[in-house]
Amino acid sequence: MNKYVVVNQPEKWSFSIENIKVISSQEYLTNPKYSLLKKARVFNLCKDYSYQSKGYYVSLLAEARGHLVIPKVKNLVDLKTIKLARLVSDEFDDVIQQSLKNIKSQDFTLSIYFGQNVAQKYKELSSLFYKHFQVPFLRVKFNHTTKWNIQSIKVISESEIPEEHIESVHIFANQYFSKKRYDTLKVLNSDFDLAVLVNPNDPAPPSNAKALKRLIEVAEKMNIYVEIIEPKDQSRLTSFDALFLRQSTEVNNEAYAFARKAQQEGMAIIDYPDAILKCCNKVYMAEALQNANINTPKTIIVHKDNRQSVIDLIGLPCVLKAPDSTFSFGVKKAKTEDEYNTLVSQMLKESDLIIAQEFCPSSYDWRIGIIDDKPIFACKYYMAKDHWQIYNWSASKKDDQDGNADCLPIEKVPKKVLSMALKSAKLMGKGLYGIDIKVIDNVPMVIEINDNPNIDFGVEDRYYGDTVYIEVLNAFKKRLEAHEN
Repeated sequence: MNKYVVVNQPEKWSFSIENIKVISSQEYLTNPKYSLLKKARVFNLCKDYSYQSKGYYVSLLAEARGHLVIPKVKNLVDLKTIKLARLVSDEFDDVIQQSLKNIKSQDFTLSIYFGQNVAQKYKELSSLFYKHFQVPFLRVKFNHTTKWNIQSIKVISESEIPEEHIESVHIFANQYFSKKRYDTLKVLNSDFDLAVLVNPNDPAPPSNAKALKRLIEVAEKMNIYVEIIEPKDQSRLTSFDALFLRQSTEVNNEAYAFARKAQQEGMAIIDYPDAILKCCNKVYMAEALQNANINTPKTIIVHKDNRQSVIDLIGLPCVLKAPDSTFSFGVKKAKTEDEYNTLVSQMLKESDLIIAQEFCPSSYDWRIGIIDDKPIFACKYYMAKDHWQIYNWSASKKDDQDGNADCLPIEKVPKKVLSMALKSAKLMGKGLYGIDIKVIDNVPMVIEINDNPNIDFGVEDRYYGDTVYIEVLNAFKKRLEAHEN
């Protein structure tokens, strides 16, 4: 492919780059041979990109001619949008603050040449700005109030590059033009855009990194654009069509706030705020299961007035659960009456109601994954080593924190277990649920209904593989189609 650097005055272009021809903007715009070129890569380094300038028309005509051009017209328009600069500031905020934290002055200017800066410590920040705006020479001005903020973003011409930077810019140019691939933002005509919320500090994330990668790969084959977002990205949420929660859900954390915001915006969501509210509260769950005549271990809602009678009704040892406990956090076992009294006193300080449940030991729990009333995976979760739960967060070795798991075909699940799981999921409405069931003396009983259940690569997807991700993505499609109708 022919490569061309287009500038206003080639005679002033001091860089000599192999296998690239430097031509003037006038020549590119007016010489018919360039309009007839079928394959060309154009690097537009004109000094002015303003609307209807030569620089603007170079990018515009390059796109019309089917040439691969950097920057594109939309990149030039982006630079003029103050609102976009603010959004970029929000999106890059963590990197901006980290990169500039040691600067003592109130103002700082970052010059970016082909995605690089002469100081290596600003490499990540420079690369982010280049990937977003796709302009070879950029100057970003920051000022510091309570934190670093973007003051302006502007294009600079070669003549504005300081003399002491020229040597470095020459090196960057050679590195840049010798590439076979360039850091362009993907533009996809996808069926819909899906945001996947992940918290990098989550102690027990519902999907591991390999599962997220697989989800993205499967989605791409289905013409769905997927982007991983974090709690700091809430301002960007409305630029997507759908939201998939893949961080631990609690009523008081960002996951619920994201789900509520998405619901207000009419986005497709898994899971809905109502599902979080219901599943995250063990008191609600206990009442709902009891009213639906779904078998559970003996369960009592404990409060200050009945705490003394609980042991007589369910015996010892017993399991005590905080209303909003997840992943075995806030779930305790009382072996003695003294332990019971101590734990209940502590837990009732945090909540007016807690759950006491009959202790039903087993070597494994069933976990049935259900989306919109359809089972999509079945697992046996074994107890953690030398522990009574699947998770043992106090284990000294990380490998001992959770037990092993087997993934089986759904037809191998006992019919009574599968039927109970489906009935339990219906209590919570449409959504993605993990139903935990123990079988004691051939009698199944629901232990828990989990919103936002684990889908880990190599565990929940071990038997059905990509089908698990396809089912989730199809559920989003159905939600969006329902919104349209």
